Amino acid sequence: MGFRPLHDRVVVRRVDSEEKTAGGIIIPDTAKEKPMEGEVMAVGPGGRDESGKLTPLDVKAGDRVLFGKWSGTEVKIDGNDLLIMKEADIMGVIDGAKKKK
Repeated sequence: MGFRPLHDRVVVRRVDSEEKTAGGIIIPDTAKEKPMEGEVMAVGPGGRDESGKLTPLDVKAGDRVLFGKWSGTEVKIDGNDLLIMKEADIMGVIDGAKKKK
């Protein structure tokens, strides 16, 4: 990816949600909500505290994360739809999640 986020910003790619319900009903694209789960693609170096000391981020590239419904700014980089958000918008990391490609 040809983009490097600054400070405490994180680049996230949304993970597609299931297209069928548990009962087997297929959900059309127009009825789907945007997923609130994604994979971290890139992270900035970290934020600075009041004394100017660099504080590294808790997330790293490859982590699966949950974020708020209205978090981040949607951008298109190299033909990919991505989100740029502050680390504070991320609610948590999903441990042991399988990566989808």
